[in-house]
Amino acid sequence: MQHGPAVRRRKLGAELRALRTRTGLTSGEAARLMGWHQSKVSRIETGTSGTKPADVRLLLDAYGVTDPQLRDVMLALAGSEDAAGRDHWWHAYRGVLPPAYRDFISLESQASAMRTLETTVVPGLLQTAEYARAVTRAAVEGVAEDGAEERLDTLVEVRLTRQDVLRSRPPLELNAVLDEAVLRREVGGPEVMARQLERLVEAARLPQVRLQVLPFTAGAHIGVTGPFVIFSFSSTSDLDVVVLDHLTSTLYLERKEDLRVYSEAFNALRAHALSPEDSMEYIAAIGDGA
Repeated sequence: MQHGPAVRRRKLGAELRALRTRTGLTSGEAARLMGWHQSKVSRIETGTSGTKPADVRLLLDAYGVTDPQLRDVMLALAGSEDAAGRDHWWHAYRGVLPPAYRDFISLESQASAMRTLETTVVPGLLQTAEYARAVTRAAVEGVAEDGAEERLDTLVEVRLTRQDVLRSRPPLELNAVLDEAVLRREVGGPEVMARQLERLVEAARLPQVRLQVLPFTAGAHIGVTGPFVIFSFSSTSDLDVVVLDHLTSTLYLERKEDLRVYSEAFNALRAHALSPEDSMEYIAAIGDGA
């Protein structure tokens, strides 16, 4: 169990080591190609030190990696540029977003699929602007301070920009299980909540989105321990990660045992939840009464 930067360094190093091995190069040979000392390659592959995106691009070139998606994932793990050497959009918000949030957006933007259990609020990727503002206002301290409204505007803008991953080509595949409490909690008032529920029904019709509601009648379930997110990457399953968000920290689980446990938990939750079709009707019915 690690924090974002550490898990990203380890994942990046492990994948670079695997790519080097496939080329038949030793770490010493790779270092000589780069004009580096062997210890630098070792530090990168063990994740004991940070890696510049420019160095990652050189290694990917040396290892013959041309797959643009894999290159983007590797560079995202390095924490900065995409395959074309451009800064990712969220880096423009460095002064507003905490590092843990930037790490989360980085993973979200490069993942091919996202599985999430939500027990309190609508997933950020499916929030309306009004709902996002109400949720963000509740989460941000000191909204009455000078400049607080401007910061709030920026955070809402970031949340809405994140939703572009659902419209990208190919789009992120979102598989979400929502506890009924998410639908019943009146965030922002009746009108805001009614429009948010309409948005969920619209989203449920998208081919890249699968929504399932876990009704109160399901009783106690494994999800009562709290929400979680599982990011998956089509280029390599070794980069898959579980994200647990707490009030003061964000934790990343990368061990295969952890991934297996959370994947099995998510499958169990899906089995107890309403089908996607019944969930859409359920959400619409709650919205009609909102």
